[in-house]
Amino acid sequence: MKKGNELAIITVIGKDRTGIVAGVSTALFEENVNIEDIMQTIMDGIFVMAMLVDIKKSRKDIKALRQKLGKVGEKTGMQIQIQHEKIFETMHRL
Repeated sequence: MKKGNELAIITVIGKDRTGIVAGVSTALFEENVNIEDIMQTIMDGIFVMAMLVDIKKSRKDIKALRQKLGKVGEKTGMQIQIQHEKIFETMHRL
């Protein structure tokens, strides 16, 4: 983790359509969340995206971000999840 960052992982999965990246990135921009890295692919018509985001300067805590992204997912027909990066660090220590 970069010093001073507080990272989270966002996953987006659903039927491919236009505007998915725009919808998610706009919601993150509105909450002052910075996208550090992004990976996306389309597998047989299913859109799959993973984002590494810095939530340190976010206007909302991770729970509120989860709710906001859930609403974006409902509007776009996507399943959107956000998890704190510390969860992944802890899992790899076990």
